[in-house]
Amino acid sequence: MARTGDGSARGSVWLEARTRRGGRGGQPSGLDRERITAASVRLLDAEGMAKFSMRRLAAELSVTAMSLYWYVDTKDDLLELALDAAYGELRLPDPEDDGADWREQLRALAGEYRALLVRHAWLSPLAGRYLNIGPNSLAFSRVVQRVVRRAGLPAHGVTGAISAVFQFVYGYGTVEAHFLARTADTGLTADQYYRQAMSLVAEDPGTAEMFRESRELMAARGGDTVGEMMDRDFRFALDLLIAGIEAMVARG
Repeated sequence: MARTGDGSARGSVWLEARTRRGGRGGQPSGLDRERITAASVRLLDAEGMAKFSMRRLAAELSVTAMSLYWYVDTKDDLLELALDAAYGELRLPDPEDDGADWREQLRALAGEYRALLVRHAWLSPLAGRYLNIGPNSLAFSRVVQRVVRRAGLPAHGVTGAISAVFQFVYGYGTVEAHFLARTADTGLTADQYYRQAMSLVAEDPGTAEMFRESRELMAARGGDTVGEMMDRDFRFALDLLIAGIEAMVARG
């Protein structure tokens, strides 16, 4: 959880007791929280979190930095609003659909979350920084919980199963996003970068032996492109986790 300037724990923009800023006369025209949040997401996607600031956002919106303070108190507020806006992109299955297979719904949720983490590389550090109690985040959590409960696990095992699946997805999506950002910085495609990296590893005396030992496993994985290899590994790992849930249900 983020901390305030005096070192105390920061709450959440979603726990504000007072009326939202911008709800009184005299505020800058043409602005509202929704527009500010959308611009924040665009800037974070384009430039990353390191370059994000109130001043940079104000320039994007063609207003003064002070104008933004009618609507939010701090940059943390903006980041938390952007985080929840991103969660709003998730396509959620209907957990009350009795005809749906919980396994397929869980796979769909995991795939959506992975894609979100890759699409917004700034999301994973923010998800670990804030409370994640915005309306879109809560909607996602509620659907995940209901889908996993339908698997038939005892109540005390539901949160553990959710952690197993979605901590895996969080890690996988974060590493994938970092890899794609690193390749973009080089100007190479993901496949070009991968081939160059593997060539360097294979030629270096310190890593060549490890590479030879791993080559058979890498070949068996299949996939002609980096994207195909990542997709195949993700699906297989997710299947292992779902099989684990099924095994725990059968164990009773």
